Amino acid sequence: MKENSKNLKEVLIENISFLENALITFDYSYQKCVNINIKDDYNPEELESFEALTSRFARISDILTQKVFNSIFSLIRENPKTFIDKCNLAEKFGMIDNAEKLISIRDLRNEIAHEYASIDLNEIFELCLNLTSDLKKAIIKTTRYAKRLLEI
Repeated sequence: MKENSKNLKEVLIENISFLENALITFDYSYQKCVNINIKDDYNPEELESFEALTSRFARISDILTQKVFNSIFSLIRENPKTFIDKCNLAEKFGMIDNAEKLISIRDLRNEIAHEYASIDLNEIFELCLNLTSDLKKAIIKTTRYAKRLLEI
């Protein structure tokens, strides 16, 4: 049993490191896009910056909700069945402030992953900019929670 717990902790440590490294490039893209801002027409470089941001937004939200959350829940022996259950449990344990915000982040991630299927690019870009602070707060709070958990 102790060996399994050690392995789960090692996986969580790896996933937290992965998340923190992804946050650096994500934040870089976010800062670039804040400076560009939302407009009617983008030059190719600006469009590339926003596409990098949306890709990194989707990636980092997946790392948080699929890798880090799953590692934490395995370590504390919780098994949420659905994404909504996972968000509610994360809120209950103080890993995030608001389950609904994380569900909105996941919805945007799905739009990005499905190649902007149902809404226009500017709406995607604006949602990314608007939800980034919530995503970063969730990352910071979850990382703190995980590090406290690892001290036990």
